[in-house]
Amino acid sequence: MSSPIDKVLEDAVAAGAVPHVAAIAADADGVIYQGASGPRAAGEGDPVGVDTHFRIMSMTKMVATVAALRLVEQGRLELDGPVAEYCPEFADLQVLVGFDGDTPKLRPPASRATVRQLITHTAGLGYWFWNEDLVRWDAVTGNPPLISGLRGAFRAPLLHDPGTRFNYGINTDWLGKVVESAGATPLDVAVKEGITGPLGMHNTTFLMDDAQRANSSPVHMRGEDGRWASVGEILNQSPDWWAGGHGLYSTPRDYIRFERALLRGGELDGARILRQSTVDEAFSNQIGELDFPSEIEAADPATSGPFRPGPGYKWGLGLLLNTVDQPGMRRAGTGAWAGLCNTHFFVDRTSGVCASIYSNFLPFITPEALELYANFERALYASLRDG
Repeated sequence: MSSPIDKVLEDAVAAGAVPHVAAIAADADGVIYQGASGPRAAGEGDPVGVDTHFRIMSMTKMVATVAALRLVEQGRLELDGPVAEYCPEFADLQVLVGFDGDTPKLRPPASRATVRQLITHTAGLGYWFWNEDLVRWDAVTGNPPLISGLRGAFRAPLLHDPGTRFNYGINTDWLGKVVESAGATPLDVAVKEGITGPLGMHNTTFLMDDAQRANSSPVHMRGEDGRWASVGEILNQSPDWWAGGHGLYSTPRDYIRFERALLRGGELDGARILRQSTVDEAFSNQIGELDFPSEIEAADPATSGPFRPGPGYKWGLGLLLNTVDQPGMRRAGTGAWAGLCNTHFFVDRTSGVCASIYSNFLPFITPEALELYANFERALYASLRDG
Protein backbone atom coordinates (compact mmCIF):
# COMPACT_ATOMS: atom_id res chain seq x y z
CA MET A 1 0.00 0.00 0.00
CA SER A 2 1.38 3.40 -0.97
CA SER A 3 2.36 5.77 1.81
CA PRO A 4 1.55 9.50 1.62
CA ILE A 5 5.16 10.10 0.51
CA ASP A 6 4.87 7.45 -2.20
CA LYS A 7 1.71 9.16 -3.45
CA VAL A 8 3.53 12.50 -3.76
CA LEU A 9 6.11 10.88 -6.02
CA GLU A 10 3.57 8.88 -8.03
CA ASP A 11 1.29 11.88 -8.58
CA ALA A 12 4.17 14.04 -9.84
CA VAL A 13 5.20 11.45 -12.43
CA ALA A 14 1.60 10.80 -13.45
CA ALA A 15 1.06 14.52 -14.00
CA GLY A 16 4.21 14.78 -16.11
CA ALA A 17 5.87 17.20 -13.69
CA VAL A 18 9.04 15.09 -13.84
CA PRO A 19 10.05 12.12 -16.02
CA HIS A 20 10.74 10.03 -12.92
CA VAL A 21 11.70 10.51 -9.29
CA ALA A 22 13.51 8.66 -6.51
CA ALA A 23 13.67 9.85 -2.91
CA ILE A 24 15.28 8.72 0.31
CA ALA A 25 15.40 9.94 3.91
CA ALA A 26 17.31 8.90 7.01
CA ASP A 27 18.03 9.71 10.61
CA ALA A 28 21.23 9.11 12.54
CA ASP A 29 20.50 5.39 12.80
CA GLY A 30 19.57 4.56 9.21
CA VAL A 31 17.17 4.95 6.31
CA ILE A 32 13.59 5.79 7.33
CA TYR A 33 12.07 6.18 3.86
CA GLN A 34 12.90 5.18 0.31
CA GLY A 35 10.69 5.23 -2.74
CA ALA A 36 10.57 5.91 -6.46
CA SER A 37 8.21 6.27 -9.39
CA GLY A 38 8.54 6.28 -13.15
CA PRO A 39 10.94 4.74 -15.68
CA ARG A 40 14.70 5.11 -15.51
CA ALA A 41 14.54 6.39 -19.09
CA ALA A 42 11.41 7.82 -20.73
CA GLY A 43 9.64 5.29 -22.93
CA GLU A 44 11.48 2.31 -21.47
CA GLY A 45 10.40 -0.32 -18.99
CA ASP A 46 13.12 -0.36 -16.32
CA PRO A 47 11.91 1.48 -13.22
CA VAL A 48 13.96 4.14 -11.50
CA GLY A 49 15.02 3.39 -7.93
CA VAL A 50 17.27 4.36 -5.05
CA ASP A 51 20.09 2.32 -6.61
CA THR A 52 19.85 4.13 -9.97
CA HIS A 53 22.85 6.25 -10.94
CA PHE A 54 22.15 9.96 -11.39
CA ARG A 55 24.32 12.91 -12.38
CA ILE A 56 24.29 14.73 -9.08
CA MET A 57 26.00 17.79 -10.60
CA SER A 58 26.37 20.50 -7.90
CA MET A 59 25.68 18.05 -5.08
CA THR A 60 29.33 17.24 -5.87
CA LYS A 61 30.23 20.60 -4.32
CA MET A 62 29.76 19.53 -0.72
CA VAL A 63 31.86 16.42 -1.32
CA ALA A 64 34.69 18.54 -2.77
CA THR A 65 34.28 20.99 0.11
CA VAL A 66 34.72 18.16 2.61
CA ALA A 67 37.86 17.10 0.74
CA ALA A 68 39.20 20.64 1.21
CA LEU A 69 38.17 20.78 4.88
CA ARG A 70 39.99 17.51 5.52
CA LEU A 71 43.19 19.19 4.28
CA VAL A 72 42.50 22.15 6.56
CA GLU A 73 42.23 19.76 9.52
CA GLN A 74 45.53 18.18 8.47
CA GLY A 75 47.26 21.58 8.36
CA ARG A 76 47.90 21.31 4.62
CA LEU A 77 45.49 24.04 3.49
CA GLU A 78 44.79 27.53 4.82
CA LEU A 79 41.18 28.65 4.41
CA ASP A 80 42.22 32.29 4.44
CA GLY A 81 45.22 31.75 2.19
CA PRO A 82 45.12 33.26 -1.32
CA VAL A 83 43.87 30.92 -4.04
CA ALA A 84 46.84 31.94 -6.20
CA GLU A 85 49.26 30.45 -3.66
CA TYR A 86 47.86 27.02 -4.56
CA CYS A 87 46.88 27.76 -8.18
CA PRO A 88 49.18 30.50 -9.57
CA GLU A 89 47.08 30.76 -12.75
CA PHE A 90 44.21 32.18 -10.66
CA ALA A 91 46.20 35.42 -10.41
CA ASP A 92 45.61 35.96 -14.14
CA LEU A 93 41.84 36.38 -13.69
CA GLN A 94 40.44 39.90 -13.98
CA VAL A 95 37.04 41.45 -13.29
CA LEU A 96 34.67 41.77 -16.25
CA VAL A 97 33.17 45.28 -16.16
CA GLY A 98 31.40 45.35 -19.53
CA PHE A 99 31.94 45.18 -23.28
CA ASP A 100 33.19 47.56 -25.95
CA GLY A 101 31.34 46.09 -28.90
CA ASP A 102 32.48 42.47 -28.86
CA THR A 103 35.57 43.22 -26.80
CA PRO A 104 35.35 42.43 -23.07
CA LYS A 105 36.43 45.25 -20.75
CA LEU A 106 38.47 43.96 -17.81
CA ARG A 107 40.26 45.36 -14.77
CA PRO A 108 42.41 43.85 -12.03
CA PRO A 109 40.55 42.77 -8.87
CA ALA A 110 40.86 45.01 -5.82
CA SER A 111 42.01 42.11 -3.62
CA ARG A 112 43.22 38.54 -3.85
CA ALA A 113 40.53 35.85 -3.50
CA THR A 114 40.96 33.34 -0.68
CA VAL A 115 40.17 29.65 -0.43
CA ARG A 116 37.37 30.46 2.03
CA GLN A 117 35.84 32.76 -0.59
CA LEU A 118 35.85 29.90 -3.09
CA ILE A 119 33.97 27.73 -0.60
CA THR A 120 31.48 30.51 0.18
CA HIS A 121 30.96 31.68 -3.44
CA THR A 122 32.24 35.15 -2.63
CA ALA A 123 35.43 34.99 -4.74
CA GLY A 124 33.82 36.81 -7.69
CA LEU A 125 33.15 33.89 -10.03
CA GLY A 126 29.81 33.07 -11.66
CA TYR A 127 27.86 30.60 -13.80
CA TRP A 128 26.66 31.33 -17.31
CA PHE A 129 23.10 30.11 -16.71
CA TRP A 130 22.53 32.77 -14.06
CA ASN A 131 24.57 35.61 -15.58
CA GLU A 132 24.03 37.25 -18.97
CA ASP A 133 27.52 38.77 -19.03
CA LEU A 134 29.06 35.29 -18.90
CA VAL A 135 26.76 34.09 -21.68
CA ARG A 136 28.03 37.00 -23.77
CA TRP A 137 31.64 36.40 -22.68
CA ASP A 138 31.54 32.81 -23.93
CA ALA A 139 29.93 33.95 -27.19
CA VAL A 140 32.44 36.69 -28.06
CA THR A 141 35.58 34.92 -26.82
CA GLY A 142 34.81 31.38 -27.94
CA ASN A 143 35.75 30.25 -24.45
CA PRO A 144 34.68 26.62 -23.89
CA PRO A 145 31.71 26.23 -21.55
CA LEU A 146 32.31 24.70 -18.14
CA ILE A 147 30.28 21.61 -18.99
CA SER A 148 32.76 20.82 -21.81
CA GLY A 149 35.33 19.51 -19.36
CA LEU A 150 38.03 21.49 -21.20
CA ARG A 151 40.72 23.39 -19.29
CA GLY A 152 39.91 26.60 -21.14
CA ALA A 153 36.74 26.92 -19.05
CA PHE A 154 38.94 28.21 -16.21
CA ARG A 155 39.67 31.38 -18.20
CA ALA A 156 36.21 32.73 -17.29
CA PRO A 157 36.59 36.11 -15.56
CA LEU A 158 35.55 37.40 -12.18
CA LEU A 159 32.27 39.33 -12.07
CA HIS A 160 33.07 41.43 -9.00
CA ASP A 161 35.84 41.99 -6.48
CA PRO A 162 36.45 39.13 -4.04
CA GLY A 163 34.56 39.37 -0.77
CA THR A 164 32.07 42.02 -1.89
CA ARG A 165 29.02 39.86 -2.64
CA PHE A 166 27.72 36.31 -2.89
CA ASN A 167 27.66 35.04 -6.46
CA TYR A 168 27.11 31.36 -7.17
CA GLY A 169 29.60 30.08 -9.72
CA ILE A 170 32.55 27.93 -10.67
CA ASN A 171 34.25 28.50 -7.32
CA THR A 172 34.18 24.82 -6.32
CA ASP A 173 35.75 23.77 -9.60
CA TRP A 174 38.67 26.01 -8.68
CA LEU A 175 38.51 24.54 -5.16
CA GLY A 176 39.01 21.08 -6.66
CA LYS A 177 42.25 22.35 -8.23
CA VAL A 178 43.28 23.79 -4.85
CA VAL A 179 42.65 20.39 -3.23
CA GLU A 180 44.85 18.72 -5.84
CA SER A 181 47.64 21.23 -5.28
CA ALA A 182 47.54 21.31 -1.48
CA GLY A 183 47.03 17.57 -1.14
CA ALA A 184 49.39 16.58 -3.97
CA THR A 185 46.86 14.03 -5.21
CA PRO A 186 44.17 14.00 -7.94
CA LEU A 187 40.71 15.05 -6.79
CA ASP A 188 39.13 11.70 -7.64
CA VAL A 189 41.69 9.94 -5.43
CA ALA A 190 41.23 12.44 -2.59
CA VAL A 191 37.46 11.91 -2.70
CA LYS A 192 37.70 8.12 -2.86
CA GLU A 193 40.36 7.72 -0.17
CA GLY A 194 39.03 10.34 2.23
CA ILE A 195 35.26 10.27 1.80
CA THR A 196 33.46 7.77 -0.44
CA GLY A 197 35.74 4.83 0.39
CA PRO A 198 35.53 5.16 4.20
CA LEU A 199 31.76 5.77 4.00
CA GLY A 200 31.16 2.72 1.79
CA MET A 201 29.87 4.86 -1.10
CA HIS A 202 31.16 2.48 -3.75
CA ASN A 203 28.72 3.66 -6.43
CA THR A 204 29.82 7.28 -6.28
CA THR A 205 32.31 8.13 -9.01
CA PHE A 206 33.50 10.73 -11.48
CA LEU A 207 33.28 8.19 -14.32
CA MET A 208 30.80 5.30 -14.38
CA ASP A 209 31.86 1.82 -15.41
CA ASP A 210 29.81 -0.17 -17.91
CA ALA A 211 27.55 -1.72 -15.28
CA GLN A 212 26.89 1.63 -13.62
CA ARG A 213 26.23 3.25 -17.00
CA ALA A 214 23.65 0.54 -17.79
CA ASN A 215 21.95 1.35 -14.47
CA SER A 216 22.00 5.12 -14.94
CA SER A 217 19.32 7.59 -15.89
CA PRO A 218 19.96 9.69 -18.99
CA VAL A 219 19.25 13.40 -18.95
CA HIS A 220 15.72 14.24 -20.11
CA MET A 221 14.14 17.27 -21.76
CA ARG A 222 10.65 17.93 -23.05
CA GLY A 223 10.14 17.48 -26.78
CA GLU A 224 8.04 19.78 -28.93
CA ASP A 225 5.05 17.61 -28.06
CA GLY A 226 5.61 18.27 -24.35
CA ARG A 227 6.60 14.68 -23.62
CA TRP A 228 9.76 13.76 -21.77
CA ALA A 229 12.52 12.35 -23.97
CA SER A 230 16.07 11.22 -23.26
CA VAL A 231 18.89 13.43 -24.54
CA GLY A 232 21.55 11.05 -23.28
CA GLU A 233 24.76 12.22 -21.61
CA ILE A 234 25.75 15.86 -21.13
CA LEU A 235 29.09 15.45 -19.35
CA ASN A 236 32.43 14.90 -21.09
CA GLN A 237 33.49 11.30 -20.43
CA SER A 238 37.15 12.18 -21.07
CA PRO A 239 37.47 15.48 -19.19
CA ASP A 240 40.69 17.45 -18.84
CA TRP A 241 40.03 17.81 -15.09
CA TRP A 242 37.90 16.33 -12.32
CA ALA A 243 35.03 18.75 -11.73
CA GLY A 244 34.73 19.51 -8.03
CA GLY A 245 31.69 21.60 -8.83
CA HIS A 246 29.61 19.11 -10.81
CA GLY A 247 31.44 15.93 -11.80
CA LEU A 248 30.08 13.12 -9.63
CA TYR A 249 27.58 10.38 -10.38
CA SER A 250 25.92 8.72 -7.41
CA THR A 251 22.86 6.80 -6.25
CA PRO A 252 20.33 7.94 -3.66
CA ARG A 253 21.33 5.01 -1.45
CA ASP A 254 25.00 6.03 -1.67
CA TYR A 255 24.63 9.76 -1.16
CA ILE A 256 22.38 9.37 1.89
CA ARG A 257 25.41 7.87 3.64
CA PHE A 258 27.28 11.13 3.05
CA GLU A 259 24.29 13.09 4.36
CA ARG A 260 24.11 10.86 7.44
CA ALA A 261 27.80 11.46 8.12
CA LEU A 262 27.12 15.21 8.15
CA LEU A 263 24.03 14.68 10.30
CA ARG A 264 26.11 12.67 12.80
CA GLY A 265 28.86 15.29 13.06
CA GLY A 266 31.30 13.87 10.55
CA GLU A 267 31.16 10.15 11.40
CA LEU A 268 29.27 7.09 10.13
CA ASP A 269 29.66 3.45 11.11
CA GLY A 270 33.00 4.16 12.77
CA ALA A 271 34.45 6.08 9.83
CA ARG A 272 35.16 9.75 10.57
CA ILE A 273 35.53 12.10 7.59
CA LEU A 274 35.49 15.40 9.53
CA ARG A 275 35.75 16.58 13.11
CA GLN A 276 32.54 17.61 14.85
CA SER A 277 33.84 21.18 15.17
CA THR A 278 34.47 21.38 11.42
CA VAL A 279 30.95 20.17 10.66
CA ASP A 280 29.58 22.77 13.07
CA GLU A 281 31.46 25.45 11.11
CA ALA A 282 30.03 24.13 7.84
CA PHE A 283 26.52 24.61 9.21
CA SER A 284 27.16 28.18 10.41
CA ASN A 285 26.99 31.48 8.53
CA GLN A 286 30.30 32.06 6.75
CA ILE A 287 29.36 35.12 4.69
CA GLY A 288 28.71 37.61 7.51
CA GLU A 289 26.50 40.50 6.48
CA LEU A 290 26.31 39.31 2.89
CA ASP A 291 23.18 37.39 1.88
CA PHE A 292 22.33 34.62 -0.50
CA PRO A 293 20.31 36.40 -3.22
CA SER A 294 16.56 36.36 -2.69
CA GLU A 295 16.08 36.38 -6.49
CA ILE A 296 18.33 35.06 -9.26
CA GLU A 297 17.15 35.52 -12.84
CA ALA A 298 17.81 32.94 -15.56
CA ALA A 299 20.28 33.85 -18.32
CA ASP A 300 19.99 30.53 -20.18
CA PRO A 301 16.40 29.26 -19.84
CA ALA A 302 17.16 25.93 -21.52
CA THR A 303 19.57 25.17 -18.66
CA SER A 304 17.90 26.72 -15.64
CA GLY A 305 14.87 28.68 -14.61
CA PRO A 306 15.04 31.63 -12.20
CA PHE A 307 15.63 30.89 -8.53
CA ARG A 308 13.59 32.95 -6.06
CA PRO A 309 14.09 31.52 -2.57
CA GLY A 310 13.15 34.78 -0.87
CA PRO A 311 15.02 36.47 2.00
CA GLY A 312 16.63 34.85 5.00
CA TYR A 313 19.31 32.60 3.52
CA LYS A 314 23.02 32.44 4.29
CA TRP A 315 25.87 30.21 3.16
CA GLY A 316 28.03 27.99 5.33
CA LEU A 317 30.98 25.92 4.17
CA GLY A 318 29.44 24.35 1.07
CA LEU A 319 25.82 24.58 2.24
CA LEU A 320 22.81 26.87 1.78
CA LEU A 321 21.43 27.70 5.24
CA ASN A 322 17.88 28.84 6.03
CA THR A 323 17.80 31.17 9.02
CA VAL A 324 14.19 30.58 10.10
CA ASP A 325 12.04 27.50 10.51
CA GLN A 326 9.96 26.57 7.48
CA PRO A 327 6.50 25.58 8.82
CA GLY A 328 5.93 21.87 8.49
CA MET A 329 9.34 21.45 6.88
CA ARG A 330 13.03 21.95 7.68
CA ARG A 331 14.18 23.81 10.77
CA ALA A 332 16.43 26.88 10.90
CA GLY A 333 20.09 26.04 10.31
CA THR A 334 19.40 23.21 7.88
CA GLY A 335 22.16 22.78 5.31
CA ALA A 336 21.12 22.03 1.74
CA TRP A 337 21.97 22.27 -1.91
CA ALA A 338 21.06 20.81 -5.30
CA GLY A 339 22.32 19.67 -8.69
CA LEU A 340 21.64 21.20 -12.10
CA CYS A 341 19.85 18.09 -13.42
CA ASN A 342 17.33 18.36 -10.57
CA THR A 343 18.69 16.52 -7.58
CA HIS A 344 18.30 18.08 -4.12
CA PHE A 345 19.41 17.25 -0.58
CA PHE A 346 19.09 18.70 2.91
CA VAL A 347 20.46 17.88 6.35
CA ASP A 348 18.33 19.12 9.26
CA ARG A 349 20.43 18.59 12.38
CA THR A 350 17.77 20.10 14.68
CA SER A 351 15.09 17.62 13.59
CA GLY A 352 17.64 14.81 13.21
CA VAL A 353 16.73 13.98 9.62
CA CYS A 354 18.36 14.19 6.20
CA ALA A 355 16.81 13.53 2.81
CA SER A 356 17.32 13.82 -0.92
CA ILE A 357 15.21 13.64 -4.05
CA TYR A 358 16.42 12.79 -7.55
CA SER A 359 15.49 13.15 -11.15
CA ASN A 360 17.65 13.82 -14.21
CA PHE A 361 16.24 16.47 -16.52
CA LEU A 362 16.67 20.04 -17.72
CA PRO A 363 15.99 22.85 -17.18
CA PHE A 364 16.82 23.16 -13.49
CA ILE A 365 14.15 24.12 -10.93
CA THR A 366 10.97 24.21 -12.97
CA PRO A 367 7.88 25.34 -11.01
CA GLU A 368 6.46 21.80 -11.19
CA ALA A 369 9.66 20.31 -9.81
CA LEU A 370 9.87 22.84 -7.00
CA GLU A 371 6.28 21.97 -6.03
CA LEU A 372 7.22 18.27 -5.95
CA TYR A 373 10.23 18.92 -3.70
CA ALA A 374 8.13 20.93 -1.27
CA ASN A 375 5.36 18.32 -1.23
CA PHE A 376 7.92 15.56 -0.57
CA GLU A 377 9.42 17.50 2.31
CA ARG A 378 6.03 18.26 3.86
CA ALA A 379 4.95 14.62 3.59
CA LEU A 380 8.23 13.48 5.14
CA TYR A 381 7.93 15.79 8.15
CA ALA A 382 4.27 14.85 8.56
CA SER A 383 5.33 11.21 8.73
CA LEU A 384 7.88 12.07 11.42
CA ARG A 385 5.17 13.79 13.50
CA ASP A 386 2.70 10.97 12.98
CA GLY A 387 5.31 8.32 13.66
